Amino acid sequence: MDSLISAAARALAAGDALAALKRVALRDDPPALALRGIAMAQLGELPRARELLRRAALGFGVHEALARARCVVAEAEVALALRDLGAAPRALEVATAVLEARGDRANALQARLIAARRQLLLGRLDAAAALLAGVQAQPLPPRLSAVAALAGVELALRSLRPEAALAALQRAQRAAARADVPALQAEIAEARAALERTAARRQVDGAWQPLRLHEVAALMDSGALVADACRHTLHAGAWRLPLARRPLLFTLLRALAEAWPGDADRDALIARAFRIRDVDETHRARLRVEIGRLRKLVAPVAGIEASSRGFALRPLQQRAVVALAPPVEGEAGELMALLSDGAAWSTSALALALGDSQRTVQRMLAELEAAGRVRAVGQARARRWLAPPLTGFTTILLLPAAPPLG
Repeated sequence: MDSLISAAARALAAGDALAALKRVALRDDPPALALRGIAMAQLGELPRARELLRRAALGFGVHEALARARCVVAEAEVALALRDLGAAPRALEVATAVLEARGDRANALQARLIAARRQLLLGRLDAAAALLAGVQAQPLPPRLSAVAALAGVELALRSLRPEAALAALQRAQRAAARADVPALQAEIAEARAALERTAARRQVDGAWQPLRLHEVAALMDSGALVADACRHTLHAGAWRLPLARRPLLFTLLRALAEAWPGDADRDALIARAFRIRDVDETHRARLRVEIGRLRKLVAPVAGIEASSRGFALRPLQQRAVVALAPPVEGEAGELMALLSDGAAWSTSALALALGDSQRTVQRMLAELEAAGRVRAVGQARARRWLAPPLTGFTTILLLPAAPPLG
C-alpha cells in the first residue's frame, strides 16, 4: 500500500473525508476508488459513493478477494442508507464468509450488522433478532457497538419491550461516548425521544386516548383482549392471533371490539368490512359465513354471539376488551411512517417493505405528492421519495411487520 493510500485511509478512520479525497481524488486504481467511495458516502453523496465502490470491487483481481469483499460490504451499507432493499443478500453473505475466513473480524461483524438492519427495515423481526444476537455476542469496537445497540433499540421498540429498549439505549450512549461520533449521538437522542412520544391510541368510552409505548406494553401484559390495529393481531396475554393475512376478518374483529360491551349492527359491519352501501340478503349471508370463521379462530379466548341487531364479542374469563389503533390511520399510514425516517426511499424499496405492489405504492405516492406531504428527488430509476418527520409521536407502531409464513 503506497503512502497516499495509507494517509487517505487514516483520514477516513478519523472522519476527515475531505482530507482523504485530497490524497486520492485524481486516482482511478481500485484502492483509491474504494477510499473515494467511502469518503463520498461520509459526505452524503450516496449514489456517487455506490458507483465508486462498485468500480473498485470490479477492479480488484482474483487474488484480492479480501479487498473486494470489503467493497461489497461498504456498498451494502450505502444501499441500506439509500433504502435500496431489492438487492439479493447473497453477495453480502459471500463477502461475510470471505472476511471471516481471512480474519477480518471487524468488517465481518459490520456485514452481519448491515444484514440485521436490512431485516429490520423489511419488518422481519425474528430474522433481525437472530442476526443481531450473533453480532452482540462478540466484543465490538465502540462505533460498531453503538450501531448494534441502536439496532437493538429499534428491535425492542417494534417488539413492544420498552425496558429492553431503554437498556439498549443506555448501551448505545456509553458506546457512542467512547466512539465520539456526533451523528451517532444525535440518533441516540432521537431514539430516546421516541420512548416518550405517543405510540398508539386506545378507545375509551367512545373516544380515543393516546398511549405511550410503555403504556401499550403494559396493556398487552394486562391479560385484556386487545384488538391491535397496529399489527392486525388479537392479543390475550401470551396468546396471539395474527390476522394480517386475513384483513376482512380483522376488520370485523375490530368493529366488534370497538362496539364492546354492546353489539355491532349487521349492516354497519357489512358496510365496513365489505365496503358496500346497499345491503341485501346475500351480503348478510356472507357476513354470517365470515363471522363463523372468526368465531372459530377466537374460540380459545372469546365467543361471538348473535343479537337482534347484529353480533357481540363475549370474552372468556371476564377479560376486558380493548380496541388499539395506530396514531395515524389511513391507507398511506405505513407508507408515511417509512418515509418519515428522513431517508430517501425508492418506490421498489417501499413496495418491498410494505408488501404491496409498486403500482399501489406509486398511486399512493402520487396522491401524497399532490397533497404536499411527500416530495420526489431525481429522475427515472434514480428517483427517491422523502417526507418530513412525523412529529408528536413515534412511528414504531405504524411500521409494517412481515406477517408470519403459513
